Amino acid sequence: MYASLIKKESKVAVIGLGYVGLPIALEFAKKISVIGFDINDSRVKLMQQGIDPSHELGKESFEGTDITFTSCLEDLRAANFFIVAVPTPVDPHNVPDLVPVQRASEAIGKVLKKGDYVVFESTVYPGCTEEDCLPIIEKLSGLKVCDDFKLGYSPERINPGDKEHTLATIVKVVSGCDAESLDEIAKVYELVVKVGVHRASSIKVAEAAKIIENTQRDVNIALMNELSIIFDRMGINTYEVLDAAGTKWNFLKFFPGLVGGHCIGVDPYYLTYKAAELGFNSRVILSGRYINDNMGNYLSKKVLQHVIAHSNNVKEAKILVMGATFKENVSDIRNSKIIDVIKVLKSYHLNIFVADPYADSKEVEHEYGFSLTTQIDNDYDAVVVSVPHHPYLNYDDAYFAGITKEHALIADLKGIYRNKISSRKYWSF
Repeated sequence: MYASLIKKESKVAVIGLGYVGLPIALEFAKKISVIGFDINDSRVKLMQQGIDPSHELGKESFEGTDITFTSCLEDLRAANFFIVAVPTPVDPHNVPDLVPVQRASEAIGKVLKKGDYVVFESTVYPGCTEEDCLPIIEKLSGLKVCDDFKLGYSPERINPGDKEHTLATIVKVVSGCDAESLDEIAKVYELVVKVGVHRASSIKVAEAAKIIENTQRDVNIALMNELSIIFDRMGINTYEVLDAAGTKWNFLKFFPGLVGGHCIGVDPYYLTYKAAELGFNSRVILSGRYINDNMGNYLSKKVLQHVIAHSNNVKEAKILVMGATFKENVSDIRNSKIIDVIKVLKSYHLNIFVADPYADSKEVEHEYGFSLTTQIDNDYDAVVVSVPHHPYLNYDDAYFAGITKEHALIADLKGIYRNKISSRKYWSF
């Protein structure tokens, strides 16, 4: 397979062209022929014009690439090496939603040929690739894994907004259904990953490795969040405590905050779901999830308490939320936990205004039912700075004094204005 891809006798197809799939597709397209497939026709049309719908990649990333963008299933028949990079969310009850990977499996099953390769990158629980996706592919294609086609798993490690840790600079974990597939899959990914690959012993090991990366971070952030609640009651600043503790060489530097997005706040539920199927109820992981999922309520309570204590009419109080995306310097609003805060504050009939230099107002309105404000007033009762977007970093005490009332609260969730706000009440996790 590797040799035929190099000679451009075969093509790679990347299914799902979001934050993960598009960078992979474009990186491969610098070396070999690629078909970029997405079911969203409007996104495909933008990419055909050299525009990244996620606003992560510039037009130059599309230049000099051998890639065809399509939403037509029939076009996938020209491919021989399929990479699945569709999202794997959870439903409102935190149960894994496998519909995207199942539909991708169905699409592949309809076009798969003898000798083809299928590699999943979507984050799933250990066993999902072989137990949930493979049967669909085999049934629709009439082909048998290892005998007729090869199966692999190589978890994505894309970090949105991170220009330093990119596909080419992060070691890629790869796995295959047998020794031959492992070797071929490894060589294919080595085309685009400069720092090399790690060959996992099995598909399940690779799946498990990915899911504990984010679970480990989630649990550690939960500890920081719990500590921040304790320290707040003691009247000491969490970030000052962390600065002091961080002077020891082996102290792990995690920080409190709202845990959203489509990785840390989602992946642990895939692991605990599978564990429960096997008769084990997770305690540590779910405890971490409980703490992190409730930080929005905790923040809402702090803001509400301040407003009640300092406003004659709560219903006339104005709150400015700076940042609607799930993290800094990205446009992605999926699973943004600040939305939970906004909903709670709105339920108390407070007037909430949300600004964000990166998010798309129409997308926010479609997803959450409110639009972004472009005009900043001068009479807010509280300002919640949810993410440290780059344009926010140079704001100072004078700026916040100019947009707020004298009794206002500045809730700085990431502590970026620590020791910089003196004319207003300051609070952070």
